[in-house]
Amino acid sequence: MRPGVVALASAALLTLVTLGAAPRAGAGAPLPERMADTGGGTQLITAQAASTRSTTGTVIWWERLGGRWVQAGSAPARFGAKGLAEGGSRRQGTYTTPTGLYDLPYAFGIRSAPVGTTTPYRRVRQNSWWCQDNRSRSYNRWTEPRAADCRAAQAEHLVEYDPEYAYALVIGFNYNRPVRGRGAGIFLHVNGRGATAGCVSVPADAMRRILDWAEPARRPHIAIGTASGPTAITRY
Repeated sequence: MRPGVVALASAALLTLVTLGAAPRAGAGAPLPERMADTGGGTQLITAQAASTRSTTGTVIWWERLGGRWVQAGSAPARFGAKGLAEGGSRRQGTYTTPTGLYDLPYAFGIRSAPVGTTTPYRRVRQNSWWCQDNRSRSYNRWTEPRAADCRAAQAEHLVEYDPEYAYALVIGFNYNRPVRGRGAGIFLHVNGRGATAGCVSVPADAMRRILDWAEPARRPHIAIGTASGPTAITRY
């Protein structure tokens, strides 16, 4: 999000997949081995904070090789200015990052796609917007130009968010069947000046590496959560 500014409609949240089953592997195993659900693919990004009050943490990207999950890279991460919130109970405008397990529909950016990017990549143009207007039929959607029923004050003019949207991945929160009031515009993007309005952010070099690494055929997902408690990432 814009440096030092919390966006008007920061985030849309999905229900955390909290399963009562015990972790599938011992405490010393790689994090994905201890998760109840990794999305079914062979690539996974974990974005983990110490607690729901944290605004910082770690993003790690993993891949399954030879029947095991191995770490492919990591970077320091930033979360919402008000920390993290369980996806099913969080509401729009609370400046929290939704916990949960999500797909990654596509990437976008103000800059050209990094070399090696195979994820569908949409280039930001002057008339590119992300609608966060609860009244609009384009709620939680890219709209180009801005939809007539989407108020400018309730939308992000994507080209203005530089460096944040130099490179970004759409996080599939509240995306397939958007529910009004849950929030819109949750992305994995480049760091701004501080905490986000509900997204996850990492340094620019990390975003370039993630985009070079991610392969749609391997069905990458992102799991967002905490180290322990009801939103513990190992419960997904």
